[in-house]
Amino acid sequence: MDGFTCIITNIKISYQYCVGLSCTAERSEQSGHRHNTFMHHAGSVGLSLIVWVCGGGICTLGSMCYAELGVTIPKSGGDYSYVTEIFGGLVGFLLLWSAVLIMYPTTLAVIALTFSNYVLQPAFQNCFPPFIATKLLATICVLFLTWVNCSSVRWATRIQDIFTIGKLLALVLIIIVGLVQISKGHYDALRPSVAFEFSQDPSVGQIALAFLQASFAYSGWNFLNYVTEEVVEPRKNLPRAIYISIPLVTLVYTMTNIAYFSSMTPEELLSSNAVAVTFGEKLLGMFSWVMPISVALSTFGGINGYLFTSSRLCFSGAREGHLPYLLAMIHLKNCTPIPALLLCCIATVVILCIGETHNLINYVSFINYLSYGVTIAGLLYLRKKRPNLARPIKVNLLIPISYLIFWAVLLGFSLYSEPVVCGLGMVIMLTGVPVYFVGVQWKEKPKCVFNFLVLLSIHCHHQHAKFYFSYRSLSFPFFLLKRSPFCSKSFSASLPGCFQHANVPYEI
Repeated sequence: MDGFTCIITNIKISYQYCVGLSCTAERSEQSGHRHNTFMHHAGSVGLSLIVWVCGGGICTLGSMCYAELGVTIPKSGGDYSYVTEIFGGLVGFLLLWSAVLIMYPTTLAVIALTFSNYVLQPAFQNCFPPFIATKLLATICVLFLTWVNCSSVRWATRIQDIFTIGKLLALVLIIIVGLVQISKGHYDALRPSVAFEFSQDPSVGQIALAFLQASFAYSGWNFLNYVTEEVVEPRKNLPRAIYISIPLVTLVYTMTNIAYFSSMTPEELLSSNAVAVTFGEKLLGMFSWVMPISVALSTFGGINGYLFTSSRLCFSGAREGHLPYLLAMIHLKNCTPIPALLLCCIATVVILCIGETHNLINYVSFINYLSYGVTIAGLLYLRKKRPNLARPIKVNLLIPISYLIFWAVLLGFSLYSEPVVCGLGMVIMLTGVPVYFVGVQWKEKPKCVFNFLVLLSIHCHHQHAKFYFSYRSLSFPFFLLKRSPFCSKSFSASLPGCFQHANVPYEI
């Protein structure tokens, strides 16, 4: 095989949307989410700014490696697809398992809770919004955006474009106000003599945890690789969007921190649960309501981006046979992976109901960073294993090597500093090993399981919303349908017409 090809949908997303998705998917940490936790680990103003700049630089190196992988293996699914292609099914399944089980649902839940907190905050100025109301609004938001993504790819992309602008406007407003403060001479916390006054004794472990917190804010830089097959001219637009969005976000995030420190002391940052709101109350006066609304717009776009990409990950996993084939079905008219979207929605709502997002997010950060390192190590392995593979982009070897050195040091010190948190993250990932051997490797499953999956597939087809299977999953589902007692002749006869209408190859 000289290359990798695949088919998902006939609807393509534009270059502008690619930039917007990458920018909006990188979480709204700078608008106040978990900023106090990051500041606690950094310990000083100066070190926190260094961590933001270095974190953005490291993400830029990683994104360059992902650009090579994205055009060399042009398959949706991101890390999962690359690791599966390079290292085999088990390693890829472990990444998929941890992402579907905890990574994406937890992240979506955190962003949705942030959205609802900022929407409700103006109505509860002297206290925190009720947690029940916050969870209810977060659930409604997730359900609404799931419906949008199920209904139309174009609607989802329009929302992403609009709310990317909302996110950037919120951060630009903070930066402008901060620059005005600096021009008036209010930059005491930024003076070198003050900036490196530590609130606690600095340690390598705490610095490593600060980098992990920064990586949580920057994560999302690899999201374009999850939708490669839906990008217009991916070999051209994927690297362009990556090279523009990551440096842009790094610049904006660093300038936003400088703006915060121009008007707030480190103690105020540590005590604030909503830094952007506190910033607005101090400097914007009667217009302070603008900040929570702007942050809400930003997080709304982030939820949309995460739903869009996480559903494509589930879709890719089902197409490879690592998840039930039902999740590899696409709506015939809308060309959207509705079963995969519904799975992501349900998992997120479950996490919202449980409510333990603060503990789970620490495990997510570790697993997330671990997956980056494994994927970029795969790039080096693929260079050696298949040196003659066509590579439209080929980065200098120093780039992945530099990234992996930093990655290994960071994870090593994180394990030393927080062995329980990192260890539990590894345990969550390794629970996928028995699931892989039972669910994927075990081919002769009981007939009741076999018939249940087929019945679900037929039920989807017979509803008013018709679906078709993606190309890579055709052989196994239709083999099932041929054997199943639930498959009617009329259903079998209608399949070729569905595939012809969808412009997807049909074969049994």
